[in-house]
Amino acid sequence: MNSSLIDDLLGQLQGAPASQIARQLGTDPRTAQDAIAAALPMLVGALGRNAQQPGGASDLFSALQRDHAGGGMDLGGLFGAMLGGGGNAGGMGGLGDLLGSVLGGGAPANRQMDAGGILGHIFGGAQPRAEAGLGQATGLGSAQAGQLLKVLAPIVMAFLARRVTAGNLDAGGLGSALGQEQARVQNQGGLGGGLLGAVLDQDGDGKVDLTDLLRMGGSLLGGRR
Repeated sequence: MNSSLIDDLLGQLQGAPASQIARQLGTDPRTAQDAIAAALPMLVGALGRNAQQPGGASDLFSALQRDHAGGGMDLGGLFGAMLGGGGNAGGMGGLGDLLGSVLGGGAPANRQMDAGGILGHIFGGAQPRAEAGLGQATGLGSAQAGQLLKVLAPIVMAFLARRVTAGNLDAGGLGSALGQEQARVQNQGGLGGGLLGAVLDQDGDGKVDLTDLLRMGGSLLGGRR
């Protein structure tokens, strides 16, 4: 995991994938891309926080091995399942059907696509704060932000599982790599780092204020809210 997981994911979700997500959310591609760029650091950073807790890295490693690697859907198929649209994915290797199954209200076919369950493990009781902060800072609103997180959560987990396999990482290596991702997000700051800080501010001591997030969001999005 020498290169940033977040940067690699952002690269894969630019262009046509962001346009597919925008259509599903009922917004424009620019807003969707900006929201994805804010949401991914929050998701990966929260995973990094969890991996630093006692037993956190081994629990996550087990979940990746059990639910998101091997016999499960590969990343191309996962994109296809998450973004709804069948086999015609504009040449994106099957980018076409998973958003429909997650956002369509049906029960997930397996834990790999159980976006609600994944988000519950990542954020715990902070999930409403994550949705509200992302929604207000990007202009999506809480409901659309929640939908976006449901799209991204299984994709992040599948991508992480592939990186673990490619890097031959064990639980310790996974925890270390995610800790580096979390530190990178917090050091870089910006909207993604601010959102992560707000989500991790469990004691509500005001270190990251929602007003600050909205100010960061307005500056990054040109005041579009």
